[in-house]
Amino acid sequence: MIRFENVTKRYDDTAVVSDFNLEIKKGEFFVLIGPSGCGKTTTLKMINKLITLSDGTLFIEGKKISEYNIQELRWNIGYVLQQIALFPNMTVEENITIVPEMKKWSKEDMTNRVTELLTSVNLDPDTYRKRKVTELSGGEQQRIGVVRALAADPDIILMDEPFSALDPITRNSLQQDVLKLQRKFKKTVVFVTHDMQEAIQLGDRICVMNQGQIEQVGTANEILKNPANDFVKEFLRTGLPYYNGEKTVQTLVDKGFYSKDESLFEESLNMSDSLDDLILALSRINTLKVITDKEPLYISREHLIHYFADDIDAKEQEDKS
Repeated sequence: MIRFENVTKRYDDTAVVSDFNLEIKKGEFFVLIGPSGCGKTTTLKMINKLITLSDGTLFIEGKKISEYNIQELRWNIGYVLQQIALFPNMTVEENITIVPEMKKWSKEDMTNRVTELLTSVNLDPDTYRKRKVTELSGGEQQRIGVVRALAADPDIILMDEPFSALDPITRNSLQQDVLKLQRKFKKTVVFVTHDMQEAIQLGDRICVMNQGQIEQVGTANEILKNPANDFVKEFLRTGLPYYNGEKTVQTLVDKGFYSKDESLFEESLNMSDSLDDLILALSRINTLKVITDKEPLYISREHLIHYFADDIDAKEQEDKS
């Protein structure tokens, strides 16, 4: 779908992305992550030619990006920014239909598309379509920014730290909305973040970057279990305070953070599975089943939070003594 071959971006004599080789699959939710200044946003912006590459070749659907008409290219790529960038003098509906109108969609098709998209992010179309965007909360504005990127049915959606300015509750809600939208509309999403927990929750695969180069590409599970080098290990420790491959599901059970009451569950783990596996699973679902030699046990997100809280309290008591 999207392929970088030996791509480099330089400003004067300084390379901000260097000898970059990567393939992003069609329909994949792909996350670029790394410290500030590592080149992840530059990499993202080269996909829609907001930044032009210096060397190498970038392909979309097997065609060199240099061969695309710029308008054709950008109409097929939705773009969501942290700053949202909605037009304040327009209504919600007018903001959403900017690209469909330029593509000369019929009024009926645009009206139906607005209804479909607003409904998909739990905003009542009759209530919101005629509102000015200045009347919306930050979370509502960002939802409009996301569905606007989907409005003209592009194949690719680029998202540059879209939720970093939002409060944790709104941010988590929007993350779930974006995952549902991506699965429903089957888009290829390239998502930039500096938050490792967000990358784990959203990404089918994750690319860890540092100083304009790739340190590791893999699923969250592959990166957590087998970090490629010391940089990735340290980045995981910094981004996930409780990252520790030696702790297992048994650790929570030994401390009593589980329930015997049978619950609905979609996944199961063994007592010997790592704490990382547990965190990954509970980032996707609320409760999972733990298989034991006797009766099964059930661990929820709430159990995990209480375990972490207990661990913090124990460390604070230790520091005081």
